[in-house]
Amino acid sequence: MKVLAIDDQQLVLLPLQKRLAELGYDVKIETDPHKGIELYDTFNPDLVIVDINMPGILGLEVVKHIRASKQSKTSIMVLSGNTDDEIITEGFDLGIDDYMKKPLSLNEVCARVKRLIGKPESENVVENTDNVIIEKRCVGVVIPCYNEEERLLSNEFTDFVDKHSGYRLCFVNDGSKDKTLEVLNSLRQERENFITVYDCEKNGGKAEAVRLGMLHMAKYEDLDYIGFLDADLSTDLSDFDDLVTTIENSDFKIVSGSRISRMGANITKESAREIISLTINFIIRKILKMNFKDTQCGAKIFHKDVIKVSFDRKFVTKWIFDVEIFKRMTAFYGIKEAKRLICEKPLKRWIHADGSKLSMKDSMKIIGQLVQIAWVYRGGNKKNKKKHQLELNEVRV
Repeated sequence: MKVLAIDDQQLVLLPLQKRLAELGYDVKIETDPHKGIELYDTFNPDLVIVDINMPGILGLEVVKHIRASKQSKTSIMVLSGNTDDEIITEGFDLGIDDYMKKPLSLNEVCARVKRLIGKPESENVVENTDNVIIEKRCVGVVIPCYNEEERLLSNEFTDFVDKHSGYRLCFVNDGSKDKTLEVLNSLRQERENFITVYDCEKNGGKAEAVRLGMLHMAKYEDLDYIGFLDADLSTDLSDFDDLVTTIENSDFKIVSGSRISRMGANITKESAREIISLTINFIIRKILKMNFKDTQCGAKIFHKDVIKVSFDRKFVTKWIFDVEIFKRMTAFYGIKEAKRLICEKPLKRWIHADGSKLSMKDSMKIIGQLVQIAWVYRGGNKKNKKKHQLELNEVRV
């Protein structure tokens, strides 16, 4: 039995293809709806699974091709994040057999496929019951790594991408002197579509590693949101997924994790580090003119359309690049609009990991870097304003 799945997001198609193939179906996938129509004409599938919102043409055009142009009774299943009642009604009027709203479990998709076209008779069927969720958004995550050979929690990363469709991880090796690159390449094996390794030959610091990783991930057209996360998982992946849910269901362009100690949350910090952090945060609030509780949390998610504004130019400082991101947003959109577009979301968990690279001496240097940021991004600098206006014009083009 043949199944053709058409969706512009490859990260959605790959787990679907794998699971249906394990059940014995002959499965082909296509991210280009025009090519999908051509493939339908030559592949002659028993079932077509199609998304609604795709670039170029809507999925309903694929339905019209099958039902009107080809006069075919091929089973058609819509798998989409579009919940518009009029679209759903139009789909059934055109002759679709089923409409599934993302997110939903891969197990449910397979059950509906079996109901529509039956189960293949195969001796090599693999009954996989892992409850993988087909998401309606695709997310890129940049993880900067410097000498992480001993600390990298490889299993936590691989388990996460195996169970959460729609995620692509990008590990950036920041010129590590140990065997970090070997560990990352091993982590990537057999998961090349979900894990990327970006290698920097020379150590440029966390700010540059994150910047290069974010720009690299922005090249993937199927990603809706891109963020970054510390390699030690002081903020775990489930908490990061909560940040994604927040930006997905709002008009925010940036959602930043916040390590606020409160009832019901597991937030641990070294006492001395916490005192310095409070001092630094006071200065940051004065510079940003925003009431941020925590700018420096290593977990943030960005809407794809602000990646260029936030990361196009090199950062001035080594560690406080988060502050520079928010200053760039302010210069680009204005302080009032920037406040509306940026959100702080308290984390459920944050654990200070042993072996962190930032020493107390480094923390004291941060104050000097904040002064540098205040000078470089000062509001009265006409040249700086003109630069931001040129960037605005480039992004609009």
